[in-house]
Amino acid sequence: MGSKRLPGKVLFPVQGKPLLGWMLDRLSGSNQIDQIIIATSIEKSDDPIEKFAESYGCEVYRGSHEDLLDRYYKTAKSLKCNPDLVVRLTADCPLIDPLIIDKIIKSIKNSSLDFISNSEPLPSTWPDGMDVSVMTYNALKKAWKIAKKPSEREHVTFIFWKEDSQFKCERVECPKDFSKYRLTVDYKEDFELIEKIISHFVIKKVDLKFVRMQQILDYLDTNPSLLKINNQYTRGEGWKDSFKKDKLIKLNHLSVH
Repeated sequence: MGSKRLPGKVLFPVQGKPLLGWMLDRLSGSNQIDQIIIATSIEKSDDPIEKFAESYGCEVYRGSHEDLLDRYYKTAKSLKCNPDLVVRLTADCPLIDPLIIDKIIKSIKNSSLDFISNSEPLPSTWPDGMDVSVMTYNALKKAWKIAKKPSEREHVTFIFWKEDSQFKCERVECPKDFSKYRLTVDYKEDFELIEKIISHFVIKKVDLKFVRMQQILDYLDTNPSLLKINNQYTRGEGWKDSFKKDKLIKLNHLSVH
């Protein structure tokens, strides 16, 4: 709820349902995910997320506000049995396609990889907002132990591809370069676009659970003015503050010596 760029965004209502609700509906279409847990922070401002999740019948784990890697690891560790795989999905991607999620999960199941993603490291060929990362539980535990930099603690998955000598990683490319499409929610213009997309399918009486990525892109292609709503923003802007913290710590370290 404490997003600096768009506070409260995950519970913004569209057609009477919060964005997080639309995302949970879509995740229900996955055949590969066994359990969904909303990993939010211990901040009081995130109480509404817990309340909504419980009303939706979804489990919640609350952990560190700044150290998301710690929050992710402890969420997985809190389960009665350690999971084989941990799938990272972010709530600012409410239109994530469950078929893409399943594709990524199947890819790591049939491999000896520690980590697989369709969006990291950048540049990605997928639409921004179709981001999926999957790691083994053992790799997540190792990452939690060795990650030191602010960027590695805050962004969960940075450590995997920045320390690729420590992990076996792979990035899955999109069959076609769809990187021009922005379907994530970081700014008010992003929300405006997502609201129009969801409303379009609801008005057409199409169950959003079963709307595929290509249907969304086709709708945007037939209405090109919609693409202009948020095309002033670029992918990865939220990473800049973390990289600044990395540099600041390095400078402070040098000044001590």
